[in-house]
Amino acid sequence: MRRILGVVAWLVGIAFFFPVAWMVFTSLHSEQAAATNPPDVTAPLTLDGYREFFGASTGASPWPYLINSATASLVSTLLVVILAMLAGYALAIRPVRRWTDALFFFLSTKMLPAVAGLLPIYLISQRIGLLDNVWLMVVLYTAMNLPIAVWMMHSFLREVPVAILEAAALDGARLPTVLRRVILPVAAPGVAATALICFIFSWNEMLFARVLTGVVAGTAPVFLTSFVTSQGLFLSKVCAAATVISVPVLAAGFAAQNKLVQGLSLGAVK
Repeated sequence: MRRILGVVAWLVGIAFFFPVAWMVFTSLHSEQAAATNPPDVTAPLTLDGYREFFGASTGASPWPYLINSATASLVSTLLVVILAMLAGYALAIRPVRRWTDALFFFLSTKMLPAVAGLLPIYLISQRIGLLDNVWLMVVLYTAMNLPIAVWMMHSFLREVPVAILEAAALDGARLPTVLRRVILPVAAPGVAATALICFIFSWNEMLFARVLTGVVAGTAPVFLTSFVTSQGLFLSKVCAAATVISVPVLAAGFAAQNKLVQGLSLGAVK
């Protein structure tokens, strides 16, 4: 039975990984070979798709877009983790009155479809002069990821042993010290899981970035759409661009995989 479950697990893993592997494989072919149906797996490999992505023929550099994505994602993730940790402390360790209502309020902000708030946000951003500004994206990504981050941090911080907090209080530790030297080391897996998920959401977001940014503050997903033109879909170039844009997320997930597994399973086993 264990062998069967192991084989099934491997098959499921391969099924999930196959689209990514096929994307990378397609990016290494010419446009003619990538467009054949069925695909020609024996076609010679080439790096032309990656050269096109980095502007070898067009001169359009992806680096400003990648830097904008990194800035918006990293800064918003840092803000989200700090705010969510403070909110989680208030809701889990030092519960405020009617804390369940507060949690429901955070959750209710995710019930409105993002596209429904797009027009008001666009008009407000236009009025205050923040269109095509990377700091507008930082604010939006922080607001978008904060509700789920608060719920995650609330769940993680509920697992912090009360005895540790009582010992810190007896030693005269104040709130900043407790958060930095007591809670943060204990809840580090949960913080890492929250930060990674928020980073992925921010890096992959395209709706608001596509409408609210342009030449100056465009993000990597916006640059990716530039390969879909009226002349057709350049499959090899799109796959090459998608592969490069996926690298930061994959690298972050690989670097934090141990913390991610610990954080997502924190409190699952008593």
